[in-house]
Amino acid sequence: MKVRKGPRMSTESLYKSYRSALFSLAYRMLGSVMDAEDIVQEAFISYNQLPHPEDIRNERAFLYKIVTNRCLDLLRSSAKKRELYVGPWLPEPLIENMASETDPSLIVEQQESISTAYLLLLQQLNAVERAVFLLREIFHYSYDEIAEILGKSSANCRQIFRRAKSSIHFDPDQRPSISVAEAQIKDFVDSLLQGNTNKLLELLSENVVLYSDGGGKVRAAQIPVVGVHKVIQLHLNLLKMYEGQYAYSYLTVNGLPGMRIRLDNGVQFIYSFAFKNNQIETMYTVANPDKLRHIQLP
Repeated sequence: MKVRKGPRMSTESLYKSYRSALFSLAYRMLGSVMDAEDIVQEAFISYNQLPHPEDIRNERAFLYKIVTNRCLDLLRSSAKKRELYVGPWLPEPLIENMASETDPSLIVEQQESISTAYLLLLQQLNAVERAVFLLREIFHYSYDEIAEILGKSSANCRQIFRRAKSSIHFDPDQRPSISVAEAQIKDFVDSLLQGNTNKLLELLSENVVLYSDGGGKVRAAQIPVVGVHKVIQLHLNLLKMYEGQYAYSYLTVNGLPGMRIRLDNGVQFIYSFAFKNNQIETMYTVANPDKLRHIQLP
């Protein structure tokens, strides 16, 4: 980084200004709330320990560089662990009170780019592609700035972005409004409780898919459940199995309407949803307790 002249921001001011955005970058990169929080904290500690922080010309770019590269390091070191993961892998859920810390001007963009479905699309990119794509598409860095962050040429970063962009197929217009999505989820739950199969067939896509992430720690389907009848039957069976032993509530998960089911034995399931043509097309449920430790709910 080049030397700059003039006063610099205090570490506390930098933290207040950039903590949420840096967390947002790290979370999108990793799909882990806890790892993202750790990396952001480490970035500010590293900045605070610089022998000559006044020499940093652009504190924001410096912090983004630290966070991005530490995310890349973690993704590389954990690649084998991901390969051995039991069952479907889903990102750690981001609950409303955490997501609300984001700058209000980014809320609409966040709802589109922090949803479970979008995070899973990002997982299809390799680590460097993901970094370039996010820095350009979500955080609006120039190719020259991205090149400096990643230690690559501007032309290379432009090429990487185009390749990543072409492989991300995401249409936010397929999603209903927040209020409609909330109503559909509540209708889904009410119809399950009433055993109203006809209504469930209206609410769910014929090819609906349920992904369950238990991580081998709790009982969960280790392969996706595909098809409306299988998904309905699975939930009806679970309701019968745990009758009188659960409670449920609605909440915002990854910027969109979701729900929580808690069993009397302490196991909990955090649901998020994706929609298409005003029907529930995909259901994601995280039950791996390691991925829910950060959630403080009554």
